[in-house]
Amino acid sequence: MISERLKKLGEKRSTIRELFEYGKLLKAQYGAENVYDFSIGNPSIPCPEEVTEVLTKLITEGDPVQLHSYTSSAGDPAVRGAIAAYLNEKYGIGAEADDIYMSCGAAASLTISLAAVTSPGDEVIIFTPYFPEYKVFTEQTGSKCVFVPLLPPAFQPDFAALSEAIGEKTSALIINSPHNPTGSILSAESLEKLGSLLREKEAAYGRPIYLISDEPYRELNYTDTPTPFVFPYYADTIVCYSYSKSLSLPGERIGYILVNPASKDRKALYAAIQGAGRSLGFVCAPSLLQKAVGQLQGRLSDISVYDRNRKLIFDGLTKIGYEAAQPDGAFYLFLKVPGGDAIRFSELAKKYRLLVVPSDDFGAPGYVRISYCVETEMIRRALPAFEALYREILSNG
Repeated sequence: MISERLKKLGEKRSTIRELFEYGKLLKAQYGAENVYDFSIGNPSIPCPEEVTEVLTKLITEGDPVQLHSYTSSAGDPAVRGAIAAYLNEKYGIGAEADDIYMSCGAAASLTISLAAVTSPGDEVIIFTPYFPEYKVFTEQTGSKCVFVPLLPPAFQPDFAALSEAIGEKTSALIINSPHNPTGSILSAESLEKLGSLLREKEAAYGRPIYLISDEPYRELNYTDTPTPFVFPYYADTIVCYSYSKSLSLPGERIGYILVNPASKDRKALYAAIQGAGRSLGFVCAPSLLQKAVGQLQGRLSDISVYDRNRKLIFDGLTKIGYEAAQPDGAFYLFLKVPGGDAIRFSELAKKYRLLVVPSDDFGAPGYVRISYCVETEMIRRALPAFEALYREILSNG
């Protein structure tokens, strides 16, 4: 018998995807240059030249059999070793190849990690606003989502609410920094408080509480302070990483899971991740892409373009009269909606061929997410449309 729950998921795309598909129709009707699509976080800058060079060399000079053969289920040992060496050099974490599990991007990493550390009936804490798929991934495990707010304007955790939310059924907590959809970065102070609170709750309930850190935007930081790496703040941590944003490779679906070497159950946790990957069918990530990223540690796309876009859209929209917290990372602006009705605002925006995502699906009504990973000229062309929309909203109350 067909699963009704999964059928509903398949029949209704996320709001982000619905807008993205709607944008394609508008572009066909009006021309791409006349549609201002800020719906999806799809990198707009090319991958570094080294990516093409490495892939070309692998394909033209590599052994054609070995190149496309299965790797170990957890990933090519040499690739995992190269990633561990890079992370050790940068963060001093003492990682080994057997702390790393290669995956098909952050979504697979999160799905595997949640399956590894939860059982049906457990609770997973998710900060709001949140990437909507967190709820889908969590509920697939049979666990319950418990939502805790990030407090504007800096969008740091509400620690009083978090302390109340953690209970005897809490098995995991998901963080995302730099953050989708607000562009905020968890401060070292917030991570220190978070680690202290989780250690306290682990002791109180006599069970591990795993911190799952979703990090596809790790390098997309426009401040003078590096994004704090989470391992020093809390031992029972799993990092889910993707090369989608750092190398502009979203369609290649390649990333990894990293277990904190300081975790009390390091080996058992890694074994559970291997078992979850096996049970879900996420084994042997694409061999060619594994071999490529193994040679590309530390490379980064030209994110200065995103920084320029960030300043342009923030300054332009706030000059019009909109309110927003200036994002420090990722490539999203979380815009406060005049009047507070994000769905109405998003629908009215379509009149001006502006596509922005209402925040209701992110668990925090009253905002829209603007993905500024677009051509800079599109932002300039879109600002008059945003101004016309703003004036219409004010005139209609």
